Amino acid sequence: MTEPRTVVVTGASAGLGYHAAEQLAARGYRVVLGTRNAERGAAAERSIRKHVDGADLAHLHLDLADLESVRSAARALAGFGPVHALLNNAGVVGSAARQDTAQGFELQVGTNHLGHFAWTALALPALDQEVGRVVHLGSIAHRFATLDRSDPLAVGRYEGHRQYARSKLAVMLFGFELAQRLGDAGSRVRSIVAHPGLALDAAAPPRPDIAPTRSEPAWMRAGAGWVAQGKDAGAWPLVHAVAGDDVRSGEYWGPGGPFQFVGPAALVPARPRAHDRNAAARLWTASERATGIAFALDALG
Repeated sequence: MTEPRTVVVTGASAGLGYHAAEQLAARGYRVVLGTRNAERGAAAERSIRKHVDGADLAHLHLDLADLESVRSAARALAGFGPVHALLNNAGVVGSAARQDTAQGFELQVGTNHLGHFAWTALALPALDQEVGRVVHLGSIAHRFATLDRSDPLAVGRYEGHRQYARSKLAVMLFGFELAQRLGDAGSRVRSIVAHPGLALDAAAPPRPDIAPTRSEPAWMRAGAGWVAQGKDAGAWPLVHAVAGDDVRSGEYWGPGGPFQFVGPAALVPARPRAHDRNAAARLWTASERATGIAFALDALG
């Protein structure tokens, strides 16, 4: 009997991460629920088992806002056997007032980018080197962001949604650059960026055990189906990036509808700023310096 493929989903206890985990379990994957809250992780498991008969699930404690937790989770990952994909989904969205990670980084860039940067570097050796994939959660918000040339991690005047957009541009620069560097190193591991469009909890099928990720204005819920879709539909491009046979390293997947807001998974364009290799190189260097964690890509070829 063939062993099921294993995928680690960060932020699997709510929102996109939960729905992606449920969908991957329904496809027969062994899903490792990467969560920072044990009670919410257990609730996610209960909910998935209600909707997926025979779901193959495991848990991994992972707080991306604490690099010590990231290191511990990477060490624990060795106990799960060969891993076929990392779905780097977890994130913080639009914190109104500045908050910081355990190491003192601004919370959104510290969690969304730096936490996943460190996690990916440490978890790469556990990936199946023939079929492994790293999927990064991008966002249409990258269209509205730029990074400081002298210090890509600089915050400046804090605005929550502006900083969120910066964090997502950083995620996408990293994801596309990782694809280039993996290829240059002769690795078969793929790095793919995917985004959910405009996805809402309120427009998704009810999952009573799962807490909403954040409050949603009524006008956004009213647009569901035209300019917005449920978190379940938003998870489709993420799941396709993990499981699709037609997915290639360095690609960008998202909803195929108007403005990439809604629709089935499709290969979509990103803004040129997300493919700027000079900006990506500056960000990569700054991220290694900030986290104290470097990639050993030559060992993967």
